[in-house]
Parts: sequence; structure tokens; C-alpha cells
Amino acid sequence: MTHILLVEDDPAIAMSLKVTCKRENWKITWLDNASSVLPMLYSNEAQDLSAIILDVGLPDGDGLSLCQQIRHTPDIGTLRDVPVVFLTARSDEVDRILGLEMGGDDYCAKPFSPRELVARLKAIWRREQLLYEQTAAHTTATDNATDDTSLSPSTSTVSSHNMSGQALTFKCQSGIWHYQPLNYSLKWQQQKLELSNTERKILLTLLQAPNQVFSREQLLNAVSDYPDHRLARTIDSHVKSIRKQLATIDPSIDVIHTHRGLGYALCPA
Repeated sequence: MTHILLVEDDPAIAMSLKVTCKRENWKITWLDNASSVLPMLYSNEAQDLSAIILDVGLPDGDGLSLCQQIRHTPDIGTLRDVPVVFLTARSDEVDRILGLEMGGDDYCAKPFSPRELVARLKAIWRREQLLYEQTAAHTTATDNATDDTSLSPSTSTVSSHNMSGQALTFKCQSGIWHYQPLNYSLKWQQQKLELSNTERKILLTLLQAPNQVFSREQLLNAVSDYPDHRLARTIDSHVKSIRKQLATIDPSIDVIHTHRGLGYALCPA
């Protein structure tokens, strides 16, 4: 069953979302403060979590900082990568950009329709699955072209919103990459990358077509079903973060190329 963690201090909003989630046959756990979130994520109850709906303005903390803390807490394992949708009364573009840069996957501005929020969650899961399938198709095509059995995908089981579950291995000029959707693990040069959801999606999109230059708008479309193109510049921040992490593994390789005025491309195959 789909399990949603709702962190919202307004009982009226919480009740409305609980009713909507019940209609979807989703389980929802409601917390009304920030301090209870990490203990919940450490508990057994969180193991089947599918997404977090997180209010930005909580009485005992900042939802943005809490999201960043979740993304950088290794002890909670794959829950670090659970999609996060922000609820915010702030309409400022700067606040929305900050939320996405701190690890959020999407946002809903208050007042909002609970049905819209449900649609946004489904879109995130659908995008995850589509991105996986596209990456798997590219890997299969590469494997057939090279006839290299060492690059053949292996099979494993997978959790709720990644339905296929094949582990993908593919080769670029920059080295060998491995992706395991079971635990959202993306490795380069045998080293696991600690990526946000958005950063992982950007890399997987680039890996699908190593010779293609992707504009900021194309990358934004690839990671969101509801892209706000005024926020396209957030892609630059995510790419900068990815590059910083790749450089800690091998600073001698320029994995992501900037094409001025055009966008980004992976090191050619």
C-alpha cells in the first residue's frame, strides 16, 4: 500500500488530505511538528514510505532545513531519497527555488487542491518509472551494439513505485555507471554517489544520451511533470552539486560538459 508521511501543523489541511488519500486507498501518517519527523523515519513504520508532504512553515522548525537534513542523514538508508513535496504559503520565486535546491521534488502553494497534490505525487512516481524505463532501453541498446555481456542488466525485485527493478550497468567514456532502482543507488567508478532525487534524475537523463546536449528546460522537463520554467536556473545549482561530488571520486575527468548558451552533456560515449 502507498504510504504518505504528512508533516503539517494545520489540522484542517491535514484532515482534508487524509480524506483524499483514503479515497486513493493510501495510508497516511500525520505529524504536526518537525521534531517528530526523524524519529519516525528511524522507526519500522517508515520502511514502506512512498513520499513525504512537508509544510515549509512548521511551529518548531523550518521545513526546508528539515528536508535538507533528511537528504543528508545516512542512517535512514533509502528513505533519504523518498520524494518530498513542499506545502508553502510563500509565493516568492526565491523560496520555491530554495526548496528545490534543498532537495524537494515539487511544491504546492497554499491554498491548493488536495486532488492536485495527489496528481503531483503520482506524476513524480510516474516520472521515476519512465526515467528508469528510458535508461534501461538505452542500456539494452548499448549492450546489443557492443555485445558486451559484462554490461548486461541483472534482475532484482523492486519496491512500490519502481515496478521493473532491473539493475542497470552501462559504459561511457567517463567510466562505468551502475544504477539499482531497488535502493535508488547510482554508482560511478564503483563509488556510490550521494545524490538528491533531482540530481539523480538529471544524471540518469544525461546517461540516456551521452552525446546529446540538454538545455536547462529539457532537464527540468525530465525531472518534473509540472515544470516551472522560471526555475530553470535551479538546474545549474544541481549540476554544480553533482560535479562537486564526482570530483571527489576523480577530479581528472570532466564528466558533465557545459555548452555555453545551449546546456549540458555527459562525456561522450
